[in-house]
Amino acid sequence: MPNNDRPVLVVTNLDDPTADFVIAELHDRGVPVVRFDSGDFPATLSCSAAIGDDTDSWRGSVQTPSRQAELGAVRSMYYRRPSGFAFPHLDKQDERFAVAQARYGLGGILTSLPGCLYVNHPNRIGDAEYKPAGLAAAAAAGFRVPPTLITNVPDDARAFIKEHGPAIFKPISVPLYVVDGQAQTVPVTEVSADEIDDSVAGTMHLFQKRVDKVADIRVTVIGEQIFPVRIDSGLLDWRTDYSTHTYTPLPAPLAVQQSMRAYLRHFGLVFGAFDFALTNSGEWVFIECNPSGQWAWMEPPTGLPMTAALADLLEGGIRGR
Repeated sequence: MPNNDRPVLVVTNLDDPTADFVIAELHDRGVPVVRFDSGDFPATLSCSAAIGDDTDSWRGSVQTPSRQAELGAVRSMYYRRPSGFAFPHLDKQDERFAVAQARYGLGGILTSLPGCLYVNHPNRIGDAEYKPAGLAAAAAAGFRVPPTLITNVPDDARAFIKEHGPAIFKPISVPLYVVDGQAQTVPVTEVSADEIDDSVAGTMHLFQKRVDKVADIRVTVIGEQIFPVRIDSGLLDWRTDYSTHTYTPLPAPLAVQQSMRAYLRHFGLVFGAFDFALTNSGEWVFIECNPSGQWAWMEPPTGLPMTAALADLLEGGIRGR
């Protein structure tokens, strides 16, 4: 099949403006796109796939009400933020069974498409979303990582804060809380030793030495292209108020570029949204890397061609097909 006829799969939820920008760019280039949310299965999404005998890879298709993609023809997949599988019409036991079949059946097919370029592969995203694994990979890649403690022992938390304070607490994962009908993340907060009580023993907590920063930096790595942006906000956690931001493109030091490449290779990623704290001396201190991070909101104020870079990556797929 000619490459121009090979579709790009975009797997995400209905409300994803970042994916919308990329899809519009691909449409303008005449690249076929099939978008769906895996959480739509089985209501409006179906799939049949076969393998064996004279077939050494999956043959079949995935279908939405308006689109169909042949599994062997998919050039690339932009895997963003699909909703989870749900079978609310079933009782709890049957629902658990159905969810497992969907996850390992449909999910397993989508993660093993022949010759597909994944941006990023769902399994690699899962690996990289473990914050402890990310911190270990960052240290091994040569980044400066702030002293960090992950614990459920209150005395150890108090001792860490006394040794390394001022310190911050931040969630290890970021499930949304609904407050007054609005979805919110748990913000990064400064914490003192006398604020630590026995509730820390209830689950794991992450404490980190607060970096004395003058600004934040978000670096979006898309394939071989790097887009660093300085974010001036004056906030401990810049995500809490986007109205305060000033964005300035800046060059990334060569050593930082090399460490980012090493980090992405470690997890098998082709896309990563890196966050750094910029110190007064100009040092870039690693905070985290989100394998499914947002980036589109920075394009208008900076003029950086990130949508085009992502479309280039998806359009090209795996070279030599």
